[in-house]
Amino acid sequence: MQKKIAVLGPIPRDHIVTHQGDLIQKWGCVTHPVIALSVMAGDEIEIVPVSHVRNVDLDNVHEVFAPYKGINTDHITTENDQGDIISLKFLDMNNRLERQTGFMDPIVPNDVTNLLDCKVFVFIPISDYEISLETLRFLKKKSKGTIIFDAHGPTTACLINGERQRKFWIDRDQWLPYIDVLKMNQEEAHASWFKKEYESNDYSETPDVDRKALREFAIHCLDRGVKCVYITVDSRGCLVYYRNRKKLVEEMVAAVKVDNVIDTTGCGDSFAGGLGFGLLQDPQDYIGAARYGNALGALRTQGKTFAVFKSLAETNKIIKETYF
Repeated sequence: MQKKIAVLGPIPRDHIVTHQGDLIQKWGCVTHPVIALSVMAGDEIEIVPVSHVRNVDLDNVHEVFAPYKGINTDHITTENDQGDIISLKFLDMNNRLERQTGFMDPIVPNDVTNLLDCKVFVFIPISDYEISLETLRFLKKKSKGTIIFDAHGPTTACLINGERQRKFWIDRDQWLPYIDVLKMNQEEAHASWFKKEYESNDYSETPDVDRKALREFAIHCLDRGVKCVYITVDSRGCLVYYRNRKKLVEEMVAAVKVDNVIDTTGCGDSFAGGLGFGLLQDPQDYIGAARYGNALGALRTQGKTFAVFKSLAETNKIIKETYF
């Protein structure tokens, strides 16, 4: 029987202006890791995107996935006729202005009732309302699958004028016991490890890598039930934190080098998909999973279409050349 991996989150209609001034219009978020996983291992695994989209978009979304193997689209639904519509304008390779004009209704326990046999669940919300906490609680109780959760969602708010802004993950500790693997970037870590009282406006600044603060945050998460914390630090790579026989392991897994970054949209989502693939092979190999995450994230930067992704043999070759 094929191993199953579910990828849960929105499939937004993205309107993107890259840091080079190019205009790209495409489907985002869930599409990146789902297609990356299909290109890499579609004959060997079953990939289940779980998302809510607008009625008008359903046929187009099915058309996007149709050429790829191993994708089960039965859990892309339109019950409430709601889906994300996003515009992104990149100021540089890593920073962007975001606006949102369409909103997916949240993924709830009913959406995953028939997916309890999945070995891995990759949650990649892009806004704070898209995944209900009850869904994670339900899976933790009913399924043995590994729950990977991206902090991009709970650290991003949609304002009434459509503007998307970074926010504190105030109720973080209510979520942590139901997350096996927590994934985030540096800015999201900054928004998750906040002072209990707001003392200055320095949270609006992009932080440098503060290894001591990130380590303290990771320990806080591990103490509350998370098994592994991944914090990506741009082109440097990914910090990995977990415990081995109760002893903290902290390791920087260097990034896969790329010569020319074309489009970084979907890099974090692709990274999460790589983690999912790695942990599907071995739920305890957190470093190996980070290498797959780095590889898929790096590949995502190399073009404007899904043609950037590689077969498993080619992806393994990239990993071997980078790390061995």
